[in-house]
Amino acid sequence: MNDFIPRHRLAFLALCAAVLTLGLLVKYGSAMLTPREESIQPRILVERGSILDRNGKILAVQTTLYNIAVTRSAIPNKPLCANLLSAVISIPEEEILDLLDREGSDFLYLKKKISESEKVAVVDVIEKNRLRGIRLESVQSRTYPENDLASHVVGFLGDDGHGLTGVEYSFQDILSAPITDKGPAHEGYNVMLTIDNALQYELSKISSETMKETKAEAVMMVVADAKTGEILAYISEPSANLNEYTTSTPSQRVDRPALYAYEPGSVFKIFSTAALLDLGSTADEREYLCDGGYSLESEGRETIHIKCLSKHGRVRPRDVIRLSCNDGMGQMAERASSRDFEAKLRALGFGSKTNIELPGETTGIFASTDQWSIRSKPTIAIGQEISVSALQMVEAATALANQGELLKLTILSRLYTRDGLLVYEHKRTSLGKVLDSTSAQLVLSYMQSTSESGTGTKASVGDVPMAVKTGTAQMMNASGGGYSDKDFISSCIGIFPAHDPQIIVYLAIIKPVGETYGGRIAAPVISRAANIIIDSLGMGRAQATSVKHTGLVAVPKSEKVLLGSTMPDLTGVPKRLLSPLFSRTDISIKISGNGYVVEQFPPPGTPVEKGMIIELRLE
Repeated sequence: MNDFIPRHRLAFLALCAAVLTLGLLVKYGSAMLTPREESIQPRILVERGSILDRNGKILAVQTTLYNIAVTRSAIPNKPLCANLLSAVISIPEEEILDLLDREGSDFLYLKKKISESEKVAVVDVIEKNRLRGIRLESVQSRTYPENDLASHVVGFLGDDGHGLTGVEYSFQDILSAPITDKGPAHEGYNVMLTIDNALQYELSKISSETMKETKAEAVMMVVADAKTGEILAYISEPSANLNEYTTSTPSQRVDRPALYAYEPGSVFKIFSTAALLDLGSTADEREYLCDGGYSLESEGRETIHIKCLSKHGRVRPRDVIRLSCNDGMGQMAERASSRDFEAKLRALGFGSKTNIELPGETTGIFASTDQWSIRSKPTIAIGQEISVSALQMVEAATALANQGELLKLTILSRLYTRDGLLVYEHKRTSLGKVLDSTSAQLVLSYMQSTSESGTGTKASVGDVPMAVKTGTAQMMNASGGGYSDKDFISSCIGIFPAHDPQIIVYLAIIKPVGETYGGRIAAPVISRAANIIIDSLGMGRAQATSVKHTGLVAVPKSEKVLLGSTMPDLTGVPKRLLSPLFSRTDISIKISGNGYVVEQFPPPGTPVEKGMIIELRLE
């Protein structure tokens, strides 16, 4: 201290410092003791739309499930906790204890997506035993009432609320609108598919039986409305149960009609013949001599030899299809320009996606002519050296069924708001005229001959004229280098009625064991499927069943609906008797339409649980 700094200045400086320090302490203490006001951003949840079949049958619906969340450090007695919970969540006591003692994060999920009944049991255990460190989180999830039915079309919803496969994936932003700063763009729309649930069920049974009988690796079947391009049934066996999707096998998850590319074999001859007729490279009356195999010489030496099933003698295009003659097919293709032949097949959709509303679709493999060898043209004509998808085969068949007009395939019928307002309705979409009508009609007549006296007679149903073609394709060796002697794809396509096509059904049996000829194992399945389709859709047939009825209808006594512990069968109940349901506060009721109940979810016998959603469709 010296005279340069006076005492009064130091005193003033010390006073200022003390006041500042005191102010900081008061401010800090106030902040510590006063509850902090937080700006909490509310979590916006948008109810995901349902997925339904063409008749309104629910295939996927939103539901509330629960996750069991655990903070391990807050559990005082872990062995007791493990013992009490194991009995109600179906996890062994030792496994629960291992999870609670394991090193790592203090937080974990003991079990995800438990049902309402499991949640009630867990809450009861927690409250009765005053367990700490355990809480239940509600999560929006998905229920699939039909389990594995049309599972490759419906798809699966992941834990994060985003679709992983099928329509759940490709219609993500339609089923559940993206959240913006202003909230969701719209409510989740209900997606109505073109799939007919009843038809899908019956044909799935046939496909599953076929796979077992033939000991095949897989079976595909696709049924389309020939006039609209709408897919009525879409089957890929084996298939995954969507309610147990995470435990399914990779083979069960594969969407084969869209993703699987393979050589189609002799079924492809109908498209090759249509293309060659259209190009003028062959004609209905032109004859060819089949001596048991097609040979072509180049520069004085034989370079191609394709075996035929038999020595068919003199054949015309009709016989080539009816007898599946490789020799005649090769001679028909020989006259065509390679570039023109390629262009015509590409116009039919081969080498391109159908752009159906499903993810991951293959384009197949179809090399351009600058990559063709001398044997490519006749080999492609008989369905080898080209890979296709089942969807491409069905789409190309729409051109035969519509006098040369190619139609776009679809699985989307309509979109509805949650209030039942129509947002979108599918209309037939033409992809252009790709064949002359005469060519298309001739090939259909050739196929009808095949069902009457050729390789496809076992596909016939008798009283409805069928246009049919069978195929048996050798598969490439898995290790590469030529074709397998034991692995085949047996297939058959049916278009009916042949004179006025309404339906296209295509079947492929992958790697059958034992009998492999498509005419013997695939054609009979097409006959069974066609009979089911004809009867299910009420198509006219010569041997239609006639039923007599007295005209008297018994009307049951009307009583108001009351729910007990399980869901009753509400089918046929008028809307006015449903009023007691709306007084319930523990469940939600959603009704669409007027009149009488024709569809209900959940089905009869389902336990009535708190928070469940009951959906009723009336007509």
